[in-house]
Amino acid sequence: MDQLVSMAGAFLLVFLAEFGDKSQLVCMTLATRYRALPVLLGAVVAFAVLNLLAVLVGSVAATWLPRPLVLTVVALLFLWFGIQSFRNGEDDEDDSVAVSVKSVFLSVLLMLFLAELGDKTQLAVMGLASTEPALPVWIGATLALISTSALGILAGRALMRYVSIAWLHRASGGLFLVFALYAGAEAVLLVAG
Repeated sequence: MDQLVSMAGAFLLVFLAEFGDKSQLVCMTLATRYRALPVLLGAVVAFAVLNLLAVLVGSVAATWLPRPLVLTVVALLFLWFGIQSFRNGEDDEDDSVAVSVKSVFLSVLLMLFLAELGDKTQLAVMGLASTEPALPVWIGATLALISTSALGILAGRALMRYVSIAWLHRASGGLFLVFALYAGAEAVLLVAG
C-alpha cells in the first residue's frame, strides 16, 4: 500500500507541475506539425530516462547521506518550487520549436531530454526518491509526464481555452508546499527524536 501511495503522490505532484509547462507545449507544437505517435514515443523515452536518472541520484543520496540532512534539503527544494510556482504564474517559456534532426522521434527525445534535464520536476523526482521507494516514484513520475504529453498532443491548444495555466501553477505550488512541510516535519522529528 505504501508503494501505491508513493506512486500516486509522485504522479499527482509531477502531473500538476508539468501541466501547461514547456514539455507539454513542445509536444503540443510538434504534434501540430508531425504525426502524433513519433512525438509521443520520443516523449516517453525521454521522460523514462530522465526520471530514471533522477531516481538513481535520489536513492544514492538517501543511502549515503544522513536522513535528516536529505529531508531538510528535500523540504527546502519543495519549498522553493512551491514559491516559484506561485510567483511564475503564466510566465512559462516560449513554446516555439525548431526541429533540426531528421527523425521526429529522435528530435523529440533530444529536445525534451535537454529541455527537462535539471528541471524542477526532475529535481522533485530526485527528492521524492530520496525519501520514498524508488520504483513507485519512477513509475508515478514517468506516467505523469507521459500523461501530460499525451494530453498536450491530443487536446492541442484548445484545452488551454478551458483550463487556466495560472490555476494549475497555483495547485502545483500548493502541492510542493505540502510536500515541503511533510519532509521538514519528518526531518525535525528525526533530529528531535
